[in-house]
Amino acid sequence: MAAENGGGAFVLLYLASAFLIGLPFLIAELLLGKLSRSSLFPATLKMVGERHIVRSLTNSGESSGPIERTSFKGLAWASLILNLLVLSYYAVISGWVLHFLIRILIGLLGFSTFHGDQSLQALMTHGWLQVLLTGLHLIVIGVIVARDLEHGLEKWVGYAMPVFALLLGLLVYKSLTLPSSAEAMRFFLYPDFSKLSVSSPAQAIGHVFFTLSIGFGTMVTFGSYLRDESYLPLAGLRVATLDSVISVLAGILIFPLILMGDTKVIGPDLFFKTVPDLFGSMGGGLIFGAGFFLCLYLASLGASIGLLETLVANLRETRRIPRRKGAIGITLLCLVVSLLPALSSNMLSFVRIGKFGLLEFWDVLLINWALPMIALLISQMVSWKLRQDLVAKEFSQTLTGSSVQLYSHWIFVLRYVASPIIIFALALQAWALF
Repeated sequence: MAAENGGGAFVLLYLASAFLIGLPFLIAELLLGKLSRSSLFPATLKMVGERHIVRSLTNSGESSGPIERTSFKGLAWASLILNLLVLSYYAVISGWVLHFLIRILIGLLGFSTFHGDQSLQALMTHGWLQVLLTGLHLIVIGVIVARDLEHGLEKWVGYAMPVFALLLGLLVYKSLTLPSSAEAMRFFLYPDFSKLSVSSPAQAIGHVFFTLSIGFGTMVTFGSYLRDESYLPLAGLRVATLDSVISVLAGILIFPLILMGDTKVIGPDLFFKTVPDLFGSMGGGLIFGAGFFLCLYLASLGASIGLLETLVANLRETRRIPRRKGAIGITLLCLVVSLLPALSSNMLSFVRIGKFGLLEFWDVLLINWALPMIALLISQMVSWKLRQDLVAKEFSQTLTGSSVQLYSHWIFVLRYVASPIIIFALALQAWALF
């Protein structure tokens, strides 16, 4: 998206969106989870009075009307369906990453010669291979989530994230030694606002919500796991800052590689053909490539686990289905849904929606349209219906004395700044479309 939207201009737009819009929304979802001690769907049931709780979560003691109850539950369903659909096609792309990682490792060990274009061709023309890789990825995340948060996700993060950080640092250093690095940094960091389109703001916002896992119910689930003493504004700031730093480092890593190849190529071919071909032609490139795709797979694995954990937690809390059974069932359901994007480049290549193939349309519809709208509605539910005395208390767990101002700034930005910006960005995107 940065390549399609002028490089540095889109980076600035992304960073501004991350802190002006992403951070308040992130805190809102964490608040809902922490105060309700529930995932999104049961939290919504508590807000409309359908679950007995010790204290009311809404601003007034009066019961919710039928329209409000239906709307809130419909919003929770929409968020979880979005989660399932994104995980299903994200698993397909994670399978692509796994495919290239395996092919590069085989080339590195000397069993065969690695060719990026041949690897991509084999992947795109064999639907069964994509289904197999998608299934393998889903099995990995299913096993981790089935072992529960303490023994699965938390332990995995503890081991994998330091490896990810070390790999990312080494790869960035290697990328900055390439001849194209100076030109790449000029493109990536110098803003040319004339390259932005009217759709760029909505794309930046959708990408922020995707990278911060806002709108999927994921942050509501993780908020429900937080300790009582956790200070949410600081936790949200740390997450948004770390996300932004990693995003910028990822850009610094990838753009020198892009500018060494065919810069006219945009999309999956750029990432899965041009860049791997460069690894095959560089001195020590296969080692670089193995680290690159391992780093990428660790990142995709973490995101996939978060999405699956959210679905399992909601199912467990609403239907009392054991974690293991829930993880198996949702993993199988994701595999079935993922058949459509997995076969979109071969058996279903004839399916075109405008200028997009099935996978590309799936991505644009979910991330650029559905995700911002659902995140917007969840934020409004939190800012207007959640008891403000309970929310304000979460901002007062600090000795700085600035909690009252911090709370008032947060609620003002959430209601009257970030939300109108999203509506305006979506309107611009719709105007560009029609």
